Amino acid sequence: MSLMPPEIDHPQAKELEAISCVIGGNPTICDHVMQDLSRLNPCDDRRGARGMSAEQVLRAAIVKILFGFSYPDLAFHLVDSKSIRRFCQIGIFDKGFKKSVLQKNIKAISHRSWNAINQEVLAYAGDEKIEKGRQVRIDCTVVESNIHPPSDSTLLWDTVRVLTRLLCHAKEDFGLPQLLFQDHRRRAKRRMLAIQYAKNNKARVPLYKDLLKVTNRCIGYAQRAVDMIEASGAGSLSLIALACELRRYAGLGTQVVNQTERRVLCGESVPASEKIVSVFEPHTDIIVKDRRDTFYGHKVCLTGGKSNLILDCLVVKGNPADTELTELMLDRQKQLYGRYPLKAAFDGGFASKANLQKAKSKEIKDVCFAKKRGLNETDMCRSLYVYKRLRRFRAGIESGISWLKRTFAFDRCTWKGFRSFKKYVCSTIVAANLLTIARKQLA
Repeated sequence: MSLMPPEIDHPQAKELEAISCVIGGNPTICDHVMQDLSRLNPCDDRRGARGMSAEQVLRAAIVKILFGFSYPDLAFHLVDSKSIRRFCQIGIFDKGFKKSVLQKNIKAISHRSWNAINQEVLAYAGDEKIEKGRQVRIDCTVVESNIHPPSDSTLLWDTVRVLTRLLCHAKEDFGLPQLLFQDHRRRAKRRMLAIQYAKNNKARVPLYKDLLKVTNRCIGYAQRAVDMIEASGAGSLSLIALACELRRYAGLGTQVVNQTERRVLCGESVPASEKIVSVFEPHTDIIVKDRRDTFYGHKVCLTGGKSNLILDCLVVKGNPADTELTELMLDRQKQLYGRYPLKAAFDGGFASKANLQKAKSKEIKDVCFAKKRGLNETDMCRSLYVYKRLRRFRAGIESGISWLKRTFAFDRCTWKGFRSFKKYVCSTIVAANLLTIARKQLA
């Protein structure tokens, strides 16, 4: 048994100690992490350096989210900080872990495991009389993807530079001298900048035509390179992976070319569901909020409790109206607690007569929508006093969302891919709930 660093008399160290007690009091939490790590390393190989335990992986992930560390910073603080070493159960004479090991293990935890961990944390909160789930408030927010503001010209430029980079990598590093192509990156960049600074749409059209011509050539180079690699029938795994990357980016580039031709050359209005706004994060949705702000990411629906814990989190694909999510979020509460809440407060976007009837049919006594939308207060709640009280209660979810975005960088996901996007969101909710429980216990 390793010797642990001594406890430090500091508010943050006490919070970490309280979170450690929550994790230690629920040993089944680490079983979910262990299952994911077993899939990552299926063979029982005893050779090499000593790896991280499932509990160390979970604790390191929580530290990363709580303090906003990058993986190099996390690796440094696991060696330097006594309180963080104690929290992550790293002994005095034990070495830390490299950033690559931390990244590999933390990213191996699936979003399903994070959801299961959050359910166990909420069950612990129920046992400690912190949250009963009888009064909820529901609202939606947007978590942005880590992309630059999209435009047709920048998307075409991204396609050209990425495909050219991969082609150069295939020719120089894998010894494919028969692979012939021309580097159009300088020409494409000049056309992209000229389009951005053009005076009017008429001046942009010939520039777009030339940029489309260059992009189509690069897509053709990539397709011929893939055919050449597949025809050879032999090659390393790295070369096969490179061919898959070329095929993927060529397909995304074709989508970008098609939507640019439809919008710029044909004057067609392309629906948001048919658009691609990034070749690096193609899963990104276009979210128009209140007809004034446009975001590029995913809509996230949150259910908060009376204790400021986040009881449920749903990453929504597309941009459905809030009115379509009301019944779904209430049903998820029943799956979580085995019953519907007694009181529910919603943002104004959820308001409709049909949603009120559905909520009342689930034996929810008081339902409050922030905007009435033609509904009477007495139809929603038992009295006007209860309606005003629930309406004030609903405003608390706004402060909770603001706290998540300011403290845990919940406004923008820096992890790549849709599966990693869901991991990022769910892991942030788990870390926030653990911190909330710790502070309530310390208070």
